[in-house]
Amino acid sequence: MMIVGSSWLYFVLKKRKLIRLKEKFFEQNGGLILEQQLSRFEGSTETTKIFTEEELKRATNNYNESKIIGQGGFGTVYKGDLPNNRVVAIKKSKTIDQSQIQQFINEVFVLSQINHRNVVKLLGCCLETPVPLLVYEFITNDTLFKHLHHKSNTSVMPWQIRLKIAAETAEALAYLHSEASTPIIHRDVKSTNILLDEKYTAKVSDFGASKLVPLDQTQLATMVQGTLGYLDPEYLLTSQLTEKSDVYSFGVVLVELLTGEEALSFSRSEQERSVAMHFLCSLKEERLFDVLDDHVVEEGNKEQLKEVAELAKSCLRVKGEERPTMKDVAMELAGIRKMETHPWVDFGETLEETEHLLGETSGEHSSSSKTTGYDSMNNHVILGLGDGR
Repeated sequence: MMIVGSSWLYFVLKKRKLIRLKEKFFEQNGGLILEQQLSRFEGSTETTKIFTEEELKRATNNYNESKIIGQGGFGTVYKGDLPNNRVVAIKKSKTIDQSQIQQFINEVFVLSQINHRNVVKLLGCCLETPVPLLVYEFITNDTLFKHLHHKSNTSVMPWQIRLKIAAETAEALAYLHSEASTPIIHRDVKSTNILLDEKYTAKVSDFGASKLVPLDQTQLATMVQGTLGYLDPEYLLTSQLTEKSDVYSFGVVLVELLTGEEALSFSRSEQERSVAMHFLCSLKEERLFDVLDDHVVEEGNKEQLKEVAELAKSCLRVKGEERPTMKDVAMELAGIRKMETHPWVDFGETLEETEHLLGETSGEHSSSSKTTGYDSMNNHVILGLGDGR
């Protein structure tokens, strides 16, 4: 009886200690502040849920390796299965700056209110762990990067699908810059952070580096953070972050879509290492069609390709003030999409057939993929050149 009693007392004390520890982490991670903010939105169709640690452990089979769908410098992303049969992506970061908890909570709150078809939806978070966990909707068809650059792909992404993805990504960024309740600068726009669903609808993801912009400011002095090959050169030199930094990064994505080449590759010659610089040089020398993806040239409307190339060029201007806004870019791409591939072919029917064919030819490789863009994975750089996180 003494042994049984001692064991029972030990487990009770251990459980209480664990509960206190979870409560400590919850308060430390800003749980009380977030609860107060979310309480204002009670009764809305869907608000951010605060998950318990146990719920997410069960969803990931205690974070089993088989559930990993992405890994990078900032952490690991797991595929989770909730009791209501909803599949989610759970981002487990490595660290968080405790001095930035208030900002983290604000970002979680703002992102939870975003309801745009081309932005990955933040469903909730868990604050009972040393580092908060974020829960996102699960996107089924991998990243734009993989569809463009992985040689194992069994199909080539058609031009009309590429143009559709570009237009939808631009719409999402324009929304973040201009229409969100608090403007948001993504700060890490790249092809690995553009997810695709089964219909090849673009979903902008990974807001781990994002900054909220106070309504009375147009730029922020902050530590340079982003990914090599996509970094705005003006931001790199001055540490002044503006929405035009996202415009530059998006310009690099446009070049990827046009050329089929990675943003930065050390396997290429020094002159061609940066695809954006090589693209601009070729455009200047009137050799545009020499650098475009052969498949794109064969099936694409040449006038359309020229228009998108000129748009990419304007996004890649060295001076941020000379670049268009994302709203202008989105409008321009919407107009380009309306240009007919051939004067005797209906554009809408062509796109529908293209999507259907792409779905048939690529379904095999997309279902077995384990790489997603909920986290920044490759060539990520953080330079301490100013204040900020």
